[in-house]
Amino acid sequence: MGRLIYSMITSLDGYTEDANGAFGWNAVEDEVHAFVNEQYADLGTYLYGRRMYETMVYWETADQEPGQPQIMIDYAKVWQAADKIVYSSTLAEVTSKRTRIERTFDPEAVRKLKESSDRDLSVDGPTLAGAAIKAGLVDEIHQLVCPVIVGGGNRFFPDGARLELELIDERRFDNGVVWLCHRPQS
Repeated sequence: MGRLIYSMITSLDGYTEDANGAFGWNAVEDEVHAFVNEQYADLGTYLYGRRMYETMVYWETADQEPGQPQIMIDYAKVWQAADKIVYSSTLAEVTSKRTRIERTFDPEAVRKLKESSDRDLSVDGPTLAGAAIKAGLVDEIHQLVCPVIVGGGNRFFPDGARLELELIDERRFDNGVVWLCHRPQS
């Protein structure tokens, strides 16, 4: 059975993007990126909302850009090797391989997908992850916390969700980023 992991980069005050929709403030450099590559190497499926998919589809061809650093090429290969499910009522078509559209988020279908998977799954994007958290589907929460306060924007955790969490792992990086791995307590 695969675990469903919610993983994103956040500001110290808990936002995935600032009030202008920007996330260029994140402190992902080579050490952090190599760690992320390692974390996602065995991932079987990404679950995305439309906006997150439109951001992440860059990785479909990123390895073909001239002068791309090896660490970026490595992540592109990891991303391309995984299946992707995009939950969207408005997206007309996908532009990446191994990708399908689902028009609605069905918690029972995700539960069955987890049960039938021999690899972990990732839910990315705070809106979709919020629905998965509220449905009790998320098995681990991975948060890469950047040493910056952005003051507002799109929150990492959904309003109204309450979880008791157990810290099961952590890592500090030289640039001040901290990775936290929590598991919801039963």
